[in-house]
Amino acid sequence: MYLVLAGFIKQSRKNFELIIADDGSPKSMIENLLKDQRFSSLSIKHVWHEDKGFRKNKILNASIQKAEGEYLIFIDGDCIPHPKFIEEHIENSKQKVVLTGRRVNLSEKFTNSLTFESVMKGAPENKILTLIIDGIFGKSFDVEKGFYFKMKYLRSFFNKKKRGLLGCNFSLFKSDMLDINGFDERYEAPSIGEDSDVQFRLEFNDVKVKSLNNIAVQYHLYHNQQPRPKKNLLLFEQVQKENSPFTQYGIVKQ
Repeated sequence: MYLVLAGFIKQSRKNFELIIADDGSPKSMIENLLKDQRFSSLSIKHVWHEDKGFRKNKILNASIQKAEGEYLIFIDGDCIPHPKFIEEHIENSKQKVVLTGRRVNLSEKFTNSLTFESVMKGAPENKILTLIIDGIFGKSFDVEKGFYFKMKYLRSFFNKKKRGLLGCNFSLFKSDMLDINGFDERYEAPSIGEDSDVQFRLEFNDVKVKSLNNIAVQYHLYHNQQPRPKKNLLLFEQVQKENSPFTQYGIVKQ
């Protein structure tokens, strides 16, 4: 979390509210973190609920309700944003459009080399050569998604292909999220609940997906993957058959 917050401190765009959607970690851990004066420049809210298993979508819905801004950007707590991350999401925002970027998956070795100080000084984005070498000879992957392009031609070229919504890197107007009643809280395991399901219902509601590949860049810190149970896939198949943008198991309970 320290590395991720360091990434937010050095954002080019400063006027944003940061909400930590906490799915049941010890309260003292986040409270002690928020007392750290290094994060005093950030406007942070901590939204928490008790640990009763994987309830990410439920705490995300609670955080949406706490958000004061009209535009929402979603990022996981294990992803360091590029310094232009928030600026690019905001500058490309449009009503009835959901933006989705991509991420580099850092190896365990590269992740362990990062510190709060190194991130503040420009890592990982200024270590791209080291990252490329680790991608070739080490265990980092999707390294090409870490290139940040400024040129309009390159941006257009690398975003010709339609890409699916990535749960750890997407943004949209709050009103568009409320129109589908937020996240479906029946997804209680890590898998497709916070991306494919949301994309399906947004598109059903005439919200277009726009890719920000190599524009809204982030770096995913290494950790062991949690199992992806089949029950999420079965639930998503059911949602697709229902053909409705509005979930009855979201922010407003039916």
